[in-house]
Amino acid sequence: MPASSSPVRVAVVGAGGIAKACHLPALAAAGDAVQVVAVSDVDPARARELADAYDIPARHTDLTEMLAAESPDLVVVATPPVAHREAVTAALDAGAWVWCEKPPTLSLAEYDEIAAHEKDGGPYAGYVFQHRFGSAAQRLRRHIGDGELGAPLVAVCHTLWYRGHDYFEVPWRGKWETEGGGPTMGHGIHQMDLLLSLLGDWHEVHAVAATLGRRVETEDVSFAIVRFDSGAIASIVNSVLSPRETSYLRFDFTDATVEVEHLYGYDNSNWRWTPAPHVTDQDRIAGWAPADNTPSSHRAQLAALLAALRAGERPPASGADGRRVMELITTIYQSAITGRPVARAELDETNPFYRSLNGGDTPAAASRLKCKENTHA
Repeated sequence: MPASSSPVRVAVVGAGGIAKACHLPALAAAGDAVQVVAVSDVDPARARELADAYDIPARHTDLTEMLAAESPDLVVVATPPVAHREAVTAALDAGAWVWCEKPPTLSLAEYDEIAAHEKDGGPYAGYVFQHRFGSAAQRLRRHIGDGELGAPLVAVCHTLWYRGHDYFEVPWRGKWETEGGGPTMGHGIHQMDLLLSLLGDWHEVHAVAATLGRRVETEDVSFAIVRFDSGAIASIVNSVLSPRETSYLRFDFTDATVEVEHLYGYDNSNWRWTPAPHVTDQDRIAGWAPADNTPSSHRAQLAALLAALRAGERPPASGADGRRVMELITTIYQSAITGRPVARAELDETNPFYRSLNGGDTPAAASRLKCKENTHA
């Protein structure tokens, strides 16, 4: 852990689009709190391009070599999902904290393997779930905790995005072995994590999934009903077939409806707070929305991660807190493939879906998804 007056030394692993668009701008915005010392990528030209763009002194093509040479305090993992486990465990073993892009891993088994490399007080591995960190979500979380809006009753969580055939021409996309799953895993994970961070624990999922329009091994659409321990019920839709793209969450409480609609990120203007007809206290209603306006972003989550690193405390969206959405995703796939409701309590090491989100490539996986495929697409 760096001295309190020293910048956190950061290395970036993976110099692709997500590193360029999100991670390096967030690190640059952190100013003197961080010092980006190295970039590592299997493609030397790509590593050099990113390093040159942000004036990063060292560039590597070998992760082990980079960790030994640079001794970073924090490693940002922005590789394709199939490489997450190896990169995260190597960084933890080298004594570095980790901030890894979604999805955290390809399975719960891999997630738990990574956790075994953490130590009390750090290093810890945290995962990118930036939608938790906007001011409106933070305010809503507080209201739920203190009961200000009444009991949670009904929720809607939609990730309706569009990805054409060309998107899946990247070799690792759309394959169980390298992406882990389809939009349930790789796209809707952000909205589902926000849903869970607000409504808490759940106990049962009933889901369907299908491959309707894309030439992929995985699903391209899924629907799920989730029963929460609070008694609330949520509907979840994940799609890459939706031309009018939107990310939409709605929460109906006893005293209010709270909604957010955006695409890849929100600020306060994307939220709507609607009182129930019996709620007429205007001062109370006016106090629901936050006064400050912090957008959801990698930058906002990075600030929380750096604070945890300085304090030697587990960051949000790590450990059991980061595992929860992986559990939900696993049960969605298991329910869709087996055709029955699945309880969260079933997710132990004897469950074949614990090690692979398609249950180990069972015949049921292919038939449940592909029998619904639209052959005209």
